[in-house]
Formats: sequence, structure tokens, C-alpha cells
Amino acid sequence: MSVDIYWRIHMEGDQPSLRRRESSRGGFADLPGALAPGVRDGGPDGYSHADYMAEVVRATEDSGFVGGLLPSFPSTDDPWAAAATLAGETRSYRFMIAFQPGFLHPVQAARMTATLQRATGGRVVYNIISGGGGPAQLWWGDRIDHDDRYARTSEFLDVLKGVWHGSHTHHGRFYRVENAGLPEELAGQPFPEIFFSGSSPAAIAAAGRHADHYLSWLEPYPALAEKFDLVRAHSDTPPKFAVRVDVLARETEEEAWDELRRGWAARAPRDSDGESGSDTGSGSDTGSGSGSGDSVGVRRSRSFLASAGGDLRDLEVSPGVWGGFHELRSGPAFGLVGDYHQVAERLDELIGLGVDALILAGVPHLEEAHRVGTHVLPLLKGRS
Repeated sequence: MSVDIYWRIHMEGDQPSLRRRESSRGGFADLPGALAPGVRDGGPDGYSHADYMAEVVRATEDSGFVGGLLPSFPSTDDPWAAAATLAGETRSYRFMIAFQPGFLHPVQAARMTATLQRATGGRVVYNIISGGGGPAQLWWGDRIDHDDRYARTSEFLDVLKGVWHGSHTHHGRFYRVENAGLPEELAGQPFPEIFFSGSSPAAIAAAGRHADHYLSWLEPYPALAEKFDLVRAHSDTPPKFAVRVDVLARETEEEAWDELRRGWAARAPRDSDGESGSDTGSGSDTGSGSGSGDSVGVRRSRSFLASAGGDLRDLEVSPGVWGGFHELRSGPAFGLVGDYHQVAERLDELIGLGVDALILAGVPHLEEAHRVGTHVLPLLKGRS
């Protein structure tokens, strides 16, 4: 089985390590001494956050990744514009653009996508997200409730696909178009693969209609297998499966855990509600929102850790599957820890569950992409 392996691009800014929470490169980090954008002698040094993203893109392409996920947050560049900016840096690298359909009209989305497909030779991939609710959703001015957001997403994709394939008329709950279509010069481009995120019943039902890949955060493997079975049961044509996974791999197992121990010792203190200040959600990674929203994915992650103690190793739900990454950087809780062979074995176990696309990540994104590409990817047995 061929497995596509993507790397996550740090749209929100990159930490120097799991031991230090502040962003020092990429994103909008402009601290004195930061790498990108750099400030030297009181002024910009000419090396921008876009330059740093381009460096990560080139590094991941050279390291064997097929493309990169461009997540979307209120505090980041726009992934559509970023993809257009970065496309010229590579020749075959795919750009997985995360977006919430509710914030674009489907006809405009079709035109933007076709323009990028034409310019890049068909290298656009969709990461369809529907939002995690709460303050992050209100930031966008979106007051649609949880299940209706997925109904809107599903109707959006109906219209977008209709417009893509010819003149299309649609009178629906959220959208109305009359004889809409792409101009002849943009028609006929390959339609992007859809990676669809969401863990709720409404999300799984919508994924069953539209997903090429059902995308989930990493969870304990038995729970992940059950979720995949549920998606298959709701799909006329079962989708493929993809998992977003943080990895911390070192030459020895002790080195990997020692890196976590140092990050654990330096993590942010929890507030009175038990929040660490780091679980700010990663909506664009898989569609989940902040802990204060209505994300089923976030609630699922927390449920797996509800009985865990306060020690670092208490969050290891199975060998090498650790649920404390959200304490050390923003984003999902679970990731893989171990030596190069152990992490490769855990990834092969995911492939054995039916996963045929992986979105990997590590902090800092540049150095870890080189490390994983050099030492872990060549060990994967399930990757043809």
C-alpha cells in the first residue's frame, strides 16, 4: 500500500524546542533575537517568516515528504495566500490548505482552487474543517451551531463540486447559485483530494459523503480503530484514513524521554480551571477548536486522560503513545515518543489499522523534519 506522508508547516510560529514555549521563528514572531522575522540592531534583518516557511517546505520535500499541511488560525497568515507564495519554492510538493467552508462562497473557492491548480500543476489538497465553536468561532463572526456547521460544510462541497464540473444551479439552505461554473480556461483541472476532519456524529456523516481521507488526531489505537469502523459504517464508499501525529524520535529511547522530561519541567503552570494555558486548540489541524468550544475531538482527547496521574509517564497510554504534548506546545495531546525504530514501528501499526496518509509534526519544525525524514521514514515497512 502506498502511504502519503505530509509534514505540518508552522503557520502560527515555531518554538525553538519543547522546552521553551515562546515562538522564535516563523509566524508573526518579532522578538529581538528571533530567527524569522529577524531583528538585528533595532531593525529587520530582511529574513522574513515567509522565508522560514519556505525553508521548512524545501527541507521536507528533500526529506521525503509529499507535501505540507498549512493550518489556519486567527493568528496566522492565510493558507491560500501562503500556498500561492510557497508553490514556486518546489516542483512537486503538495499544499494541504486548511479552511472552514463557512467563510468562503463555494463559487469563489472553486475559482481560487482552479487558479492554484492551473498554476501549480494540480498540487492543491483540501483540509476541510468546520470549526471548534467557542470564542475562536466567534472571532470569525460565526454563530452557527455545531451540527449546522457540518450541514453547511456538506452543502458547500455539493455546490463547489457542481460548479467544478460544469454549469450548476443550486437552491439550498445555505447557498443559492444560478448556472454557476468555471470559465473555460480554468475548467478541467484535477479536483483536490479532500481530507475531512471531525469526530462528532454530524462530522462523520458529512465525511461519509465527501471525504477522500477521513483525518483524525492521533488517539489511543483501539479508540482510533473504533472511530474508523464508525466512519466506514456511515460511508457508501468508505474513505481512506489519515492521522495527524506529533513525533519525538531520538537515537535512543532515553534521549527521547529525557527531552520530554525537560519540557515537562519547564511547562506552563495550570490555572484554577486546570488548564495549562497550552491547550489552545489546533482547529485547522483536524477541525477541533479550543477547550472552551464544542469540539468533540478535544473532549475525546481529554476523556482518554481523565484518570491519568500527574507524572510524565502516567500520560503514556500504551508503549510510546504519549498524551501530554498539549502541555508543551499548542495542539493535540497525543504523539509518539521513542527511538527511531520504536517510532517507526508505532507508525507501521497505524498503517496496519488502514491509515494510508500521515501528517507528521515536530518542534522545531525545520530540524525535526530533517531528523524524521533521515532516521524514521526509511524504517517504515508499510510505506511502499
